[in-house]
Amino acid sequence: MTVISLCHVPTVPVKNLNGSSPVHPALAGITGILMSAAALPVCLTRPPKLVLHPPPVSKSDIKPVPSFNHCCRKTTKKQVRKGKTPEEVVKKYLQKVKSPPEEDCTICMEPLGGPSGYKGPGVGPVSKAESVGRLAQCGHQYHFQCLVAMYNNGNKDGSLQCPTCKTIYGVKTGNQPAGKMEYHVIPHSLPGHPDCKTIRIIYNIPPGIQGPEHPNPGKPFTARGFPRHCYLPDSEKGRKVLRLLLVAWDRRLIFSVGTSSTTGESDTVIWNEVHHKTEFGSNLTGHGFPDPGHLDNVLEELRAQGITEEDAVVEK
Repeated sequence: MTVISLCHVPTVPVKNLNGSSPVHPALAGITGILMSAAALPVCLTRPPKLVLHPPPVSKSDIKPVPSFNHCCRKTTKKQVRKGKTPEEVVKKYLQKVKSPPEEDCTICMEPLGGPSGYKGPGVGPVSKAESVGRLAQCGHQYHFQCLVAMYNNGNKDGSLQCPTCKTIYGVKTGNQPAGKMEYHVIPHSLPGHPDCKTIRIIYNIPPGIQGPEHPNPGKPFTARGFPRHCYLPDSEKGRKVLRLLLVAWDRRLIFSVGTSSTTGESDTVIWNEVHHKTEFGSNLTGHGFPDPGHLDNVLEELRAQGITEEDAVVEK
C-alpha cells in the first residue's frame, strides 16, 4: 500500500467568502469542501475591512495646508445678477452666419436653414439674418432661439456651454446651496502615498429651501450624510487639486440639488460630477486609495467645469 505524504502540499487560500471578490462565495465554499474531502489543507482568509476614517487626531495635530492662507471657505445664497437679457448674453458669444450649412441644429433637430423648432415661452422672434449663429471659440452652429431657450433652462449666470463639445463661454457657476468647506492636514498617510501626510476636506451643507436656480423653487431640500469627509494626499499635486476645488466651491459647482443616483431621493443635495475620495484607509467602494489616476481625473473633471490652473492663480 502506497502512503502519500501531505507534508509538502501547499496551503491554498480561499479568499473573501462574503462575496466582495470576483470569486462567488458559493464557488469558494464548494472549493473548500472538496479540498477538505481530499484531505488537502484549506486556508480561509478574512475579507479586507472598510476603513472610512483615519485614526483619531487631536486638535494639536491638525495643521494648516502649506502655502494656504486660510482653512475654511463659506458660500452664501446666490446673488441675483441684473442687467443683460438672455438674448444679450447669447449674442455676446456668437458670430453671424450668412449662409447656414445644410445640416440640422443639434438642439431642436430641425434644419439650420429653416426656423427653430423651439416653440416654448421666453424666446422672442428674430430676423432671418440673426436666426443662426456660430459659437466664436468652437465654431458649432445653432438656431439663435434654441440657444436662448437653452440658456433660459440653465442657471442664467451669464455663461453658455456648447451642447456639442462642452466648451464653456464665460464663467460657469452652479446651484450649490449655502454651506462651509474646511480643509487641513492630518498626520496620517493614505494608501499609495506613504511619503506624505493627508489633506482632509470637510463639507457641511444644512437642509433648506430651494431657490429660483433649483429644480423646485420654494420646496424644501434635504442634505444627507453631512458633514462629508474627503481626502487628498498632501503632495504638490494634491495641493493643486485643493486649490482648484476651492474655486469650484466658490462657483458653487461641488454639489447640486437634484435626485440621488444611489437612493433615488429627489430634492436632495448630490455630488456634481467632481469625484471625491471619501474612504480613507481602503478602496473597497471605489472611493478610496490607492488610486494612481485619481488626481489627474479630478483635474480633468474640473477642467470640464471650466476651472483651470489660471483660475487658481486669480482666485487664490
